[in-house]
Amino acid sequence: MHRNQPLYEFLVEHSRAISDEWYEHIVDHDPTSVYASKNPVVIATLKEQNYDFILHLNKIFIEEENEFFITFEDWIIMISKDGEHSKTPIPSVIREFIRVRNVYLDYVKAFAHLHQDRVKPEDILLWNKMVMKALDVSIHKFVDEAYTNANRKLAAQQEMINELSSPVIALNDDKALLPLIGDIDTARARRILENTLMQCSKQGIKHLFIDLSGVVFIDTIVAQQIFQLLKALKLIGVSSTISGIRPEIAQTSVQLGFSFEGVGISSTLAKALEIDAK
Repeated sequence: MHRNQPLYEFLVEHSRAISDEWYEHIVDHDPTSVYASKNPVVIATLKEQNYDFILHLNKIFIEEENEFFITFEDWIIMISKDGEHSKTPIPSVIREFIRVRNVYLDYVKAFAHLHQDRVKPEDILLWNKMVMKALDVSIHKFVDEAYTNANRKLAAQQEMINELSSPVIALNDDKALLPLIGDIDTARARRILENTLMQCSKQGIKHLFIDLSGVVFIDTIVAQQIFQLLKALKLIGVSSTISGIRPEIAQTSVQLGFSFEGVGISSTLAKALEIDAK
């Protein structure tokens, strides 16, 4: 059995020393890493977090294995969401988990040496195995949660980028501008369609100016998506004016047999707005 009350009490007594020894030997020059911080507040927080980690780890020697890992994993998840740790490169975090493990095992070894008359070799092997398992779980859970958190942030950032890539800009009470810039692939064209319809409906837009002068290239599939947008706008009661159509885009539209019937056409956005103002 891996549980041992005297070992637990020994490790609790030396928990602060274990944490201090770990921190004293940190070598990290990465400015993004929490372990390289010179901020007294960050350092104090980091030391307390590590000390708390060791106190949690100690309980592996007094609790049932399943009970221990439930609370232990919850603590790891909490740390993975810490602001400073979330900015720290994963390899640095893994490195420090390993260093803590090594220092911790040295103290387990020291306890075994002090009580060598009562500690059997198989006891030491089992204790080491449990500590290794706990640290393996720590690393796996931290990396897994960090990956999930990173994906969540990327998704939120991508959603913001998608909204900014097809902004419907209100000009007055019922008119708006959709300036399209850069390359438009199939995925972006689909997002433009969805976002534009939603924004026009939300803002009560009656007429939308769509400027294509900043679009470098549109393939046939994307051209179809744009014409789907024009049709969809018409269905929800929004008339439209297109400006800045490049010759190659016009040629693609003609080849595909698209009709601009019911759609205003202007060579530039300025002229489109000028005509509308008259």
